[in-house]
Amino acid sequence: MALNKELLDILACPKCKGDLEYDRENEKLTCNNCRLKYAIIDDIPNMLIDEAERF
Repeated sequence: MALNKELLDILACPKCKGDLEYDRENEKLTCNNCRLKYAIIDDIPNMLIDEAERF
């Protein structure tokens, strides 16, 4: 199931407060400013900076 559009509109990167891109295929939210990817687990974004994947 895809994330709700209204939720995506209000989510921001917790580190820089920048925009996030939704990667539906890999179930991740990506911040290109911080170079972090936040996992989406059971349709819930995990927005913990320490658990984000660096790229």
